[in-house]
Amino acid sequence: MDIRKIKKLIELLEESGIAEIEIKEGEEAVRISRMPTGNALVHAVPQIAAAVPAAPPPAAAAEAAAKPRPNEHVITAPMVGTFYAAQTPGAKPFVDIGDEIKVGQVLCIIEAMKMMNQIEADRSGRVTSIMARNGDPVEYGQPLFVIE
Repeated sequence: MDIRKIKKLIELLEESGIAEIEIKEGEEAVRISRMPTGNALVHAVPQIAAAVPAAPPPAAAAEAAAKPRPNEHVITAPMVGTFYAAQTPGAKPFVDIGDEIKVGQVLCIIEAMKMMNQIEADRSGRVTSIMARNGDPVEYGQPLFVIE
């Protein structure tokens, strides 16, 4: 499988918020899954006895692996579920990029098993990044917000 196709799949995975994707093309298959830290890994899966060489992760994945700066704090999903940025559909989001937040302020809701769980800030600061979109499925430990 062409490395350019693998890079495009990784970009698609990051843009969509999907946790894992597997593509089969003839005798070759590639599974790309998002790690709890938000990094993407590429696994080559042989479909027959012949081994399919594993593709090295592209530079984009290596850059995504960069750790947050010392003044940044990442708030992660405490459970698996569906991310909601607002209380109700069409309502104003709980927080936007650039908002100043306080400890205990509601940042989002994660729906898990028909239960709506409010996720609160564990640190005060300014929201510099929101890493999930409304309605996205989220994994345990997946980064949701970066606070500076």
